[in-house]
Amino acid sequence: KIVEENVKLAILCSPHNPVGRVWTEEELTRFGQICVKHGVPVVSDEIHADFISPGHKHTVFASISPDFAESTITCTAPTKTFNLAGLQIANTIVSNQTLRRKVRNAMHRAGYHQVNVMGLTACRAAYREGGPWLDALNGYLQKNLAYLRQFLEEHLPQIRLVEPEGTYLVWLDCRGLGLTDQELEHRLFHRAGIWLDEGPMFGTGGSGFQRINIACPQPVLEKALKQLTKILP
Repeated sequence: KIVEENVKLAILCSPHNPVGRVWTEEELTRFGQICVKHGVPVVSDEIHADFISPGHKHTVFASISPDFAESTITCTAPTKTFNLAGLQIANTIVSNQTLRRKVRNAMHRAGYHQVNVMGLTACRAAYREGGPWLDALNGYLQKNLAYLRQFLEEHLPQIRLVEPEGTYLVWLDCRGLGLTDQELEHRLFHRAGIWLDEGPMFGTGGSGFQRINIACPQPVLEKALKQLTKILP
């Protein structure tokens, strides 16, 4: 496939958004071997790596082998983990010096070569001091996930929760409602008064699905789910 499509660059979403998969080291190794064999560099988006469900483990793609590290651009950020998106700070990690120069030159041309002082300071503080806060956050997210799971089972069994292995974004299988994507969107917005991320925006395979963000206070989640029941006939 990589030859047929003449792939020049592979983008890896790890953990996966929107379905919440945490790739195993075996899966990542096979993927990496294919890319190395055909000389295809990898951009590994690992921005949700701090949100891994119990029983699963995140593997940094570039850490698997020196060959992978030499052809990988790893992207992370404190923005999801510590809610710092407004400060516009992120990390781009490139081991290969030649590849790093190309990335740096591209960032200069795009005007992204300088970071703001507030963002840099917040990033440093988050990584140095934010461990206990992150542990508490992950515990809170698991409680929200449990609430969502129980609510759907009791009140909306037509909607199936795709059990996430990572991230705080949950993929909901709404095909049991028997609605078209357009009908589902209309009911969500006009009946329930809530706005989820519609599955088709992620590709044709997303038809019949919706994505919900559970990284919020539980009362907000409770209110949204109660309103969600209004989509039923």
